[in-house]
Amino acid sequence: MKILCLSDYVDPLIYNQNIKETFSDIDLIICAGDLPLDYIDFVVTMLNKPTYFIFGNHNLKEFSYYHKSSRDLGAPLDHDINKNNYGHGGTYAGFKVIRDKGLMITDPVTGKKRPLLIAGISGSLQYNKGLNQYTEQQMKFKLLQMGPKLLMNKIKYGTYLDIFLTHASPRHIHDKEDPCHKGFECFNWFIQKYKPPLMIHGHIHLYDAREERVTKSGATVIVNAYAHWVLEY
Repeated sequence: MKILCLSDYVDPLIYNQNIKETFSDIDLIICAGDLPLDYIDFVVTMLNKPTYFIFGNHNLKEFSYYHKSSRDLGAPLDHDINKNNYGHGGTYAGFKVIRDKGLMITDPVTGKKRPLLIAGISGSLQYNKGLNQYTEQQMKFKLLQMGPKLLMNKIKYGTYLDIFLTHASPRHIHDKEDPCHKGFECFNWFIQKYKPPLMIHGHIHLYDAREERVTKSGATVIVNAYAHWVLEY
């Protein structure tokens, strides 16, 4: 399975008329936050492949369409929320455990066919009390809420998940020391406990080709999706 990962930057290599030819062999698109939804819509329309997205700490104009709790925080609503006509082709994966039966894979341990298993988390570490920012304790609680569905995956399919999709990175892996770009300690706990083969995050901009983009932590390969990155799973 070939995955196109996107985050944080409207990449001219993606946002152009040749995208179909350049990425004709893509099977799945993963968007790790801070992207305009009309950009995601363009990618979905042009490539016509399963697409999952989360929100970061920017480009939150439509965050309130997916989170009722944010409507009290002044998030804009420019049409009737109840009509559910705010989709952009992709599937929102924020704070969800998803079993994609349209993307069946062969489990490397059991040899049996099963759905692709994804767990998604939106947001960043709290730095100015803005929308979609969370303390360590708040984020740990959101991860714990996923526990029952992850356990059901383990019982039914023999594994918890395949892809852990986040905006922020784990603490001390690809993150920075400024308050905005610190990673979550609880993400390290999550990948140690559930051992996803792949974690895809955004949030950390890469300005130097020598900066590390792919890191392994235990059983998990952690990928910074900044701009775009193609990987095999």
